[in-house]
Amino acid sequence: MTRYREICGRLDYADLDLAGAFGRRPLPPDLLRVVRYMHDVEQHTTCYMRNLLNTRAHEDPEITEFLTLWNFEEHWHGEALGDVLRAHGEAGGAPRVAAMRRRLRNRVGDSPLVWQAMSAATRHFLAVHMTFGVINEWTTQAGYARLAALADHDVLSELLRRIKRQEGRHIDYYLTEARRYLDVGTGAQRTVRLFLRSLWRPVGATVMPEPEIRHVVRTLFADDDGRGVVARIDRRIDSLPGLGGMDLMDGVLRRYAA
Repeated sequence: MTRYREICGRLDYADLDLAGAFGRRPLPPDLLRVVRYMHDVEQHTTCYMRNLLNTRAHEDPEITEFLTLWNFEEHWHGEALGDVLRAHGEAGGAPRVAAMRRRLRNRVGDSPLVWQAMSAATRHFLAVHMTFGVINEWTTQAGYARLAALADHDVLSELLRRIKRQEGRHIDYYLTEARRYLDVGTGAQRTVRLFLRSLWRPVGATVMPEPEIRHVVRTLFADDDGRGVVARIDRRIDSLPGLGGMDLMDGVLRRYAA
């Protein structure tokens, strides 16, 4: 945590001429639609953190410190993707985020009270939180890698490389903590398996319209290369204590890309 505190910072991409690069070579519509999804999800991180702070996570000062730094970096990932949208003549950042939050205003699943209730339901909530966290970061990083490969756009690839480097630091923390909490015993492992089976969805699936989820999954993961990435993530999940054989990402393909 000390090392992460020292290197955490705002994403630096001022040297990238996004307007010029995408003016000369804009992204095709199907990939720009993926960028919109990623932008909206990254910008929703603040609301996700709000919900987490209504759970047992707020009791641990190290976790709340990590969440503060993590949220800061994720915010700037969203801002960078907003600049990509603006380079294509679309709204990004605050105007787009405000519209999304109005759409989600009365959504029950996004209520802090629901999260508070989930936290109270099990003493293993932190094991659930950290495991969800590392799986979400693995899939997010994989999504950026697939977008870069499909777009084959030098400037976008460099921007996403910088984002992925920061996401890698988030993975390190979540993975370390997930293993620590899962190693407590079979009770924690059974609880996490139950929550994953019943509640886990691809990143953004709880706040984005289903047609957008289907588009992102099909675009990034439904071809041969994408299926290889899916299998690799499932192997990583299998390696976590007590979580073998869940096939979560394979289930995502069956649900959204059939």
